[in-house]
Amino acid sequence: MKSLFAKNPVLFLSRTVLAFSWIYQGAVPKLVCRSEGEIELLGHVIPVYQWACAAVGWMGGAEIAFGLLLLAARQAWVFRLNIAVLLFLLAYVLLFEAGLFTEPFNPLTLNVSLIALSLIAINELKTTKH
Repeated sequence: MKSLFAKNPVLFLSRTVLAFSWIYQGAVPKLVCRSEGEIELLGHVIPVYQWACAAVGWMGGAEIAFGLLLLAARQAWVFRLNIAVLLFLLAYVLLFEAGLFTEPFNPLTLNVSLIALSLIAINELKTTKH
């Protein structure tokens, strides 16, 4: 039996990097370090600080779960959903914290890269038999 990497290394790397990004972003700034920036960003729609803190924790768990889903995904809809979520998050940050777009490693460069990886994964799924 061929390994997933040997079968389609491009799809393997795309899904692995996407999964890593979501798992890391869910775990480190939301659960392990509880970034004030994450809480502040969510505070635009959840004005009660304690509720925003709780929501950031729930979001972290959801991002980790979504990363695991991307790791195992064999259907293109999961990667399309990823693209839609990333576009929504870009619009949200642009609306509430546009200044972040001028920072190094900003939401635009990260999300465009992850969207490109999703498009690559969708294309590779078309050419790979499971």
